This record gives sequence, structure tokens and C-alpha cells, in this order.
Amino acid sequence: MTKQDWKPGTMVYPLPAVMVSCGSTPDEHNIITISWTGTICTNPAMCYISVRPERHSYDIIKRNMEFVINITTEQLAYATDWCGVKSGKNVNKFKEMKLTAGKASVVKAPIIEESPLSIECRVKEILPLGSHHMFIADVVNVKADERYIDTETGRFQLDKAGIMAYSHGFYYALAEKIGRFGWSVKKK
Repeated sequence: MTKQDWKPGTMVYPLPAVMVSCGSTPDEHNIITISWTGTICTNPAMCYISVRPERHSYDIIKRNMEFVINITTEQLAYATDWCGVKSGKNVNKFKEMKLTAGKASVVKAPIIEESPLSIECRVKEILPLGSHHMFIADVVNVKADERYIDTETGRFQLDKAGIMAYSHGFYYALAEKIGRFGWSVKKK
């Protein structure tokens, strides 16, 4: 096998393709599609999003210091892409994509009702990094669609929701499960 050297780049794929909702009042509610997102810490629960300062949602998130990460599904693929290429300066993304701005439990930013999982976040710190600024946030609440909660175990089954991922310019449905954490060392 031969490998080529490429210029430095962000080739850590796949990534989640999430819709981040923001704004404290209906007139400023907006959605931005983001793949630069992830977990930072388990205890306390923390995550991040990275946003270009020129994006319309950047000022909304910076002003309100909160946002909601809404996990996307195959059914939300079109809206996810559309909300990533259209600016909320010019259109009401909730209205245009027929998405429901629901009430979050802790933050003022809306959840997207059609999402199976909405992660309410409060910004702790903003790190200017270059093309993007990272919003480091505490997770203050998670709203989970009851359709995906196993009634016997109480486990949230996100895999049953048809979640999708983003990889180098394309969206993908996630493949079937191939293992479980620890399966490689489990005694037989």
C-alpha cells in the first residue's frame, strides 16, 4: 500500500450533520447546519460548535450565549442541507422548511420538534481559532423523542431514528451496527 502526502486539512470524517437552533425570540429564531461539533467532556457534560463569524447565526449565538444542537435524520436531510446553504438574514428557515420551533426546557433558543434529540447548551467560552470560532458549552438539558426510548431498559435508541452523517461534502445514512463498546474484549 502506498500513501500520498496531502496538504494539512480537516479529514476527520464522518461527522454528525446537525441543525443548531438559536435565538431567544421568534423574530430572531434561526437554524444553522454544522458539522464542526462534538463532545468535549462527560462530567460535566460539555460540547462545542464551531461557527464562522460572518455567518448570521454567529451574532445570535454570541448575543444570547446559548443554542440547541438538534440531531438530524435521513428524513431531515433536505432541510439540513437547505439550512446550511441559505442565510437566515434572508429567509425564515423554520417556515421555509416546515420545521416546528418548540420550547426548550432550560434555554430560550428553540428546539426543532422534528429532531429525535435536542441538546440544550449554554456557552461558557468562545475561542477564536481562525476561520471558525469555537463555542464551548455546558449541556444543560437533553430532550429525547419518546418513540426512541426502549420502555424496558430506558435506553435511548438513536440508531432507530435513521440518523445521518457528513463526510467530505456528502451526507450519508449510517450503516448497520457492527459491534458494541467493549465487544472486542468480551469473554466468550
